[in-house]
Amino acid sequence: MQQSTFLLLKDMIKQGQIRPGEKLLEVQVAKAFGISRSPARLALRALCDAKIVSELDGRGYQIVGRPKPEHMGRVAKLQELRISPRRQWERVFEKVEHEIRVRVLFGSLRIIEAPLAEHFHVSRTVARDVLGRMQSIGLVGKHGGHWIAERVSTDRIRHLFEMRMILEPEAMRLAARFISKDELERAQATLRQILSGTQIEIEAIGRAETELHIDLLNHCPNREIVHALSRTHLLFVPSLYLLDSDLIVPQKTTETAFQEHKEIIGFLLDDKLKRATACLREHLQAAMSRWLDRFELLAKSRRPDLPSYLTDHEKAR
Repeated sequence: MQQSTFLLLKDMIKQGQIRPGEKLLEVQVAKAFGISRSPARLALRALCDAKIVSELDGRGYQIVGRPKPEHMGRVAKLQELRISPRRQWERVFEKVEHEIRVRVLFGSLRIIEAPLAEHFHVSRTVARDVLGRMQSIGLVGKHGGHWIAERVSTDRIRHLFEMRMILEPEAMRLAARFISKDELERAQATLRQILSGTQIEIEAIGRAETELHIDLLNHCPNREIVHALSRTHLLFVPSLYLLDSDLIVPQKTTETAFQEHKEIIGFLLDDKLKRATACLREHLQAAMSRWLDRFELLAKSRRPDLPSYLTDHEKAR
């Protein structure tokens, strides 16, 4: 419920239904969407963490950006909507997808339907639906009657980055006219905040990667390109496994990447689209080398334990 509320509000802000300078109140969100105050509160805090809104000393949250005088401090008007609880397959898909994307970095996996259904207390039909949807985005495949998620190899890493180098610049070219200046300025503000610190936290890494490579490119009107790029998102996972005990990444190891992000966003803000797409392509080329270096470190780390519905495919043969 919290995630659905967060995504709905984020989309309403992005579409201009809720404007910079306007306020959102916890009780208002709960009433408009027919939910309790707890998920409304968590959704608003998540928007705050994402730098989409700012907290007003217990008096609600204000939408960031450049407000018009008539919008400043005004409580936003929310259309009354009723958020339905997530369907069973959506809840299961989200959790299983995360498990698989992490563990294929260490080896190929076999996913077993019956334990999957039992683990999440759903029917075999729901488990099969989840796996079918994963097959449609290339996360798993059917081999010899078994559901298999193939290990990420160095060749696959290169192939996925080659795919990104072809598709992401084109997605950005097509998306550019649909990206608001406010959204670009929020992304740039995130990068400035990250680069001004002495250390870079894992949440910031995820936020910066998502803003440039997913959120902005998601404006691309060619949904086939967006769908194809979703298959490359497993490349965002390894950072979680290259951290020390307090989940902090030394700034020098990632500062260059974020400077590249900042340059790309800067070109978009200056309406220099050709420069932005060329810079994005160069960034992805450099990112591939950084990723392969990380992959070598990852291969030496301890493999996480598998949940009951996953087995090591190599051992199972």
